[in-house]
Amino acid sequence: METNEINARLKAAQINNALGFFIMAFGVIVLFAMIYTETFIEHMTDMVAGIILISIGGGMMWRAKSNIKKLKAKKE
Repeated sequence: METNEINARLKAAQINNALGFFIMAFGVIVLFAMIYTETFIEHMTDMVAGIILISIGGGMMWRAKSNIKKLKAKKE
C-alpha cells in the first residue's frame, strides 16, 4: 500500500474510534435514563436500547483499534 492510502485508512479508523466512543457513551446515558422511567415496558425499552448502543459503540472501537494497530505496523 502507498503511504497516502495508509494515512487515509488510519484517519478513517481514528474517526471510527471516536464515533464508537460517542455511541457507547450515549448508550450509557440511555441506560442511566432507565432510572427515571415509571413502567416496566419503559425500563425494558431503555435497557435494550442502551445495551444495543453500547455493543455497537464497543464493536466500532474494538475494530478501529485493531485497524489502527495493523496500519501503524504497515506504516513502519
